[in-house]
Amino acid sequence: MPFSDFLGNSRIVAALRGVLVTARVPHAMLFAGPRGVGKFTLARMFAQAANCQRLTDDFCGECGPCQTIFRLQNTSALVEQGLIERGEGADSATVERVPLVLETHPDVWAIVPDPVRLKNPVVRPILHVGQLRAVQRAAYFKPLARRRVFIIDGAETMRWDHANIFLKILEEPPETASLILLAPNPYLLLPTIRSRCLQFCFSPLAQDQVEQVLRRRDDLPPAQRKVAAQLAEGSPGVALAMDLAQTAELRKTALQALTAIIERRSPTDLFNDTARLTKAQKMPFETVLEVFYSLLNDLLELSAGFAGQQARNPALGKELAGLSRQVDTAWIASAVDGLDELDGRLRRNVNRQLGLDAIALSLSEALQK
Repeated sequence: MPFSDFLGNSRIVAALRGVLVTARVPHAMLFAGPRGVGKFTLARMFAQAANCQRLTDDFCGECGPCQTIFRLQNTSALVEQGLIERGEGADSATVERVPLVLETHPDVWAIVPDPVRLKNPVVRPILHVGQLRAVQRAAYFKPLARRRVFIIDGAETMRWDHANIFLKILEEPPETASLILLAPNPYLLLPTIRSRCLQFCFSPLAQDQVEQVLRRRDDLPPAQRKVAAQLAEGSPGVALAMDLAQTAELRKTALQALTAIIERRSPTDLFNDTARLTKAQKMPFETVLEVFYSLLNDLLELSAGFAGQQARNPALGKELAGLSRQVDTAWIASAVDGLDELDGRLRRNVNRQLGLDAIALSLSEALQK
């Protein structure tokens, strides 16, 4: 699978091929954009191209380095293997002493937020200081092939006091190593880290491109592929992993909570709806927030008279149209601000249930004024 097979964000692909041709490879890059748009895949492709034995601005996919680095794509299996080797009952000292590092080739590492345990993972995995120190030490080793590449997924989860370890690498970068940080938003990282990285901002893919990726799923007929591509909102990774039944149920539950807020129902009803979202869902809480953003986006377009302009929730169009007549753009902006604040507090392990309850109550009271 050469660079030409990568769908979307063609300008970023061209830029990466350009730095490989000129041999002026940046020591640090930041890939920012929504989850599932291919940031990790392109970072892995870049690592293959930087170490390919046959090509200089692309990768053959057949030589030894290309094949071993490609195995990084299956991060779930590698994480599971790493957690098994470390032991299910690892304490905090062991987690730091035996950092989770995904390595299929000596020169290419992938660092992902550590779930700590396999059977009972933590609610919000983060990058641990042991992982950052391991990268700091290994970055200065001489590569066995052409270039050492470290892919830091979930870079926004590192604690800011631990990020200073990373700064030391960026301030004195090794000549033969590149660090690729992946994050949904560049502003979730320290300004001192952002300023030392060459930034690439990834955009969501067009719906037809997502459908093209979904052809890999034999279990989805064409009609369901179209629905999945629409609900994925430009993220092929999200579409590939999507359970349509669960996704539809989550959106209905979120709409019920939004309806309870707008119709100013009793606090008991509000809290029951938010509890169903925070306690009974199998999906991460971040996905719940994304669904709320999606519903509010449709509400905004409907209230502004842009009905039918690529609605994100077409199956809920009738219900959303009714709600849009009961709110204005100022209220929708307040709802988005509340979700933004809650999303930021997740980094400090705020109680999700209480946070969502507070937003729901505040928005409901705002409609009574």
